[in-house]
Amino acid sequence: MPEAKIGVIGGTGLYDIEGLTDVEEIDITTPFGKPSDTIIIGRLEGVGIAFLPRHGRGHRITPTEVPYRANIYALKSLGVEHIIAINSVGSFKREIKPGDLVIPDQLIDRTRNRVNTFFGDGIVAHISFAEPFCPLLSQVLYQAAKEVGANVYPRGTCVAMEGPAFSTRAESRLYRSWGADVIGMTTLPEAKLAREAEICYASICCVTDYDSWWEPGEPVTVDVILDILHQNVATAREIIKLAVSRLPDNRQCGCTTALKTAIVTTPELIPAEQKKKLDLLIGKYMRKG
Repeated sequence: MPEAKIGVIGGTGLYDIEGLTDVEEIDITTPFGKPSDTIIIGRLEGVGIAFLPRHGRGHRITPTEVPYRANIYALKSLGVEHIIAINSVGSFKREIKPGDLVIPDQLIDRTRNRVNTFFGDGIVAHISFAEPFCPLLSQVLYQAAKEVGANVYPRGTCVAMEGPAFSTRAESRLYRSWGADVIGMTTLPEAKLAREAEICYASICCVTDYDSWWEPGEPVTVDVILDILHQNVATAREIIKLAVSRLPDNRQCGCTTALKTAIVTTPELIPAEQKKKLDLLIGKYMRKG
């Protein structure tokens, strides 16, 4: 199977990567089912890339229905070490305008109906998630965004909501009172699963609207969002093209060893079927034990 060290998960509006060469389409089945779509493998600026549209081509999958575990596991199985995620978000700050970008550094989890871990069924792991996004990858994305001329913020707190409906005004004002900067539906459990898989993960949050807190603003509707999104997607493609050639061959961040001290279950008590199912993630630690 071909390998790629960098994965790109496309959000709403980003269903392909322009400029890929040596393209192959890979149909993968994981222990957690099939990913959102076939994965496109190719080379961008000479670098191996794996591209996966989060909602499937044609946008067929709701934020809750996204097979997050299968997506991350499939990318891991292809050798992916960095994931660049594209997420559309609403803004809680007047200065963060539609068309702007945010490279978030924090998350607030308001999802309710999603499986958010690879573990369970006889094996327990507690990863560190104080810094939910890889700081080194985030910095690369921020610098690339500045160079392509985007109006980009280098940090921010993102609320991950369940959806698929947008926020009520009361919810929007509550999150704003917490000091959150943006809100979206797909950074979680994606970021958490990537950490469990020891993959560096960072997001380019594309601001499409002011959510619903600001009454003078336009109501949040799909047509308003898509108009802004098309502009953001073009910018995101430019950022990805710059960023992929700047990522280190040897990672020095804590993402690389997230499971080293996280697994608390006594190895001999882990069910054999779970060891087999999770070998891609935990095998190196079990063999050391």
